[in-house]
Amino acid sequence: MPPAPEQILSDLVRIDSTNPPGNEYAVAEYLKKLFENTGANIKIVEPEKGRSSFIARLGSGSKKLLYLSHSDVVPAGDGWDFEPFSGEIKDGVVHGRGSLDCKDLLAAQVSSALQLIEENSSLQGELIIAAVADEEAGGRLGAGYLTDKHSDLIEADYAVNEGADHPIILDGRMLYFLQVGEKGTAWCKLKAHGKSGHGSIPTLADNAVVKISRAVSRLNNYRSEVILIPEVKKLLKNLANLSGVKIDSIEPDQVDELLEQLPFDRSFLESLRSMTRMTLSPNIISGGTKTNIVPDYCEAEIDIRILPGQDCEYVESELRLIISKDIEIEFTEYRAPTFSSSNEKFYKLMEETTLEMAGAKALCLPIISAGSTDSKYIRSAGIPAYGVGHMAEGFDPELRTTVHGRNERTDIDSLHFKTEFFKKLARKYLS
Repeated sequence: MPPAPEQILSDLVRIDSTNPPGNEYAVAEYLKKLFENTGANIKIVEPEKGRSSFIARLGSGSKKLLYLSHSDVVPAGDGWDFEPFSGEIKDGVVHGRGSLDCKDLLAAQVSSALQLIEENSSLQGELIIAAVADEEAGGRLGAGYLTDKHSDLIEADYAVNEGADHPIILDGRMLYFLQVGEKGTAWCKLKAHGKSGHGSIPTLADNAVVKISRAVSRLNNYRSEVILIPEVKKLLKNLANLSGVKIDSIEPDQVDELLEQLPFDRSFLESLRSMTRMTLSPNIISGGTKTNIVPDYCEAEIDIRILPGQDCEYVESELRLIISKDIEIEFTEYRAPTFSSSNEKFYKLMEETTLEMAGAKALCLPIISAGSTDSKYIRSAGIPAYGVGHMAEGFDPELRTTVHGRNERTDIDSLHFKTEFFKKLARKYLS
C-alpha cells in the first residue's frame, strides 16, 4: 500500500527546500524512493548541484498528461505558532511551509499516481509526474531548464499545475476556479538625466530626482484601458448573476462599477480588477549621492503586468502618454502573457471531473492570474496548461492568508479531494 497523501505531504514539508538555496535534490531523492519498484520510468535532472527536478512516467500510449508542481518553498521567516518544517499532522491538518504552496499539490499528484499503480489501472497513455526546482525564484533551473534542454521528458498533450484561486462560497454554492492564463511581465526602468550643481543654489542645476518624481506621480494617476477577454467576461457575468446583480452584458466601462457591487473581500475584488487591465506599480526609486548636491541622474523601477494581447510596444506607447520624452524607458525583464483556451476538450474534462466530485450545486469558472507560475514555460513550449486550487467543502478560508505567510497549513480533507481529482482526471483522459 502506498502511503496516504497526508503522510507524503508531512514528509515533504519536513524536507527544508527553501529557495534560496533550494536543495531540491532531497525532495527528488525522497520521490525516487516512493516510485522505486513501481515500474515507473524515473529521471532526475540537475542543472546545478542540488537543484534537482524529478520526473516519473507511467503507462504507455499516444496520449500524454503532465501533472506539474514545484518542490521549492519560500523562506519561512519568524513568528510562527509552530515549527515551520515540522510537518505535524494534528486535528485533521498538515502543518508547515509548503503545505499550500505547493507541496500539497505535489503530494496529491504523487499519491494519485501511486494509487493508480497499486490498483493496476490500465492507462491507455502516459501520465507524467514532474516535481521541478526553482519556481519560487522564477523557474530558470526547473521548468525553464526542462523545456529548454529536456523537453522530451515533459512533452504532453496537456498539463495541470498550480495557479488558480482557492474556491469561494457564494449563495450556498462552491465556486471552483480553473486558471487558463497568466499576465506577463514588462518590468522597466525610467531614467532621467539632469545637471548637477550645489544644493544651495538649485536653480543653476537641473534636478533629475524631480523629473522622476513627476513621472511617478503621473503613473499613480494613470488609469489603464479595460480589456475583457472572453474568459474574464464569463467569470464576471457569472459572479454578478450569482451575487444578485442584474446585468445582461458587461462592457469595459461597466467593470469598476460592477466590482463595487460584488460581495467579496477586497483581496478577491482587486484580483478580479487586475484581470481586466494592465497594472503599473513604481516600486524602487534611486537617485542622488549627497544632500548638498543636486542629482544629475535618477531612475525608477516599475513593475508592469500585461494581459494576453499586450506587449512591450503597447506598454511603451502607454507610458509615452504619461511621461515626458526626455525620460528614457529601458525594459529590464519581459515575459509574454500566456493563455490556454477554455474551449479545449480537456478544460471541459477538468470541469466535468470537478463537478462530479463537488456536486451539482458547484460551479467551475475560468480565471487569469496576475502572478506567475511554471505554466508560463509549459505554455511557451506549446503545451496547453491549466491551474487548479481545489479544496474540499468546509475548508477554512483563512488558510489563504498563510500562503507565503506565517502558519501555513492545509486540511487533510482538501488533500484527499485533490488526490481523488487527479486520479479521476488521469483515468478519464488516459482511457
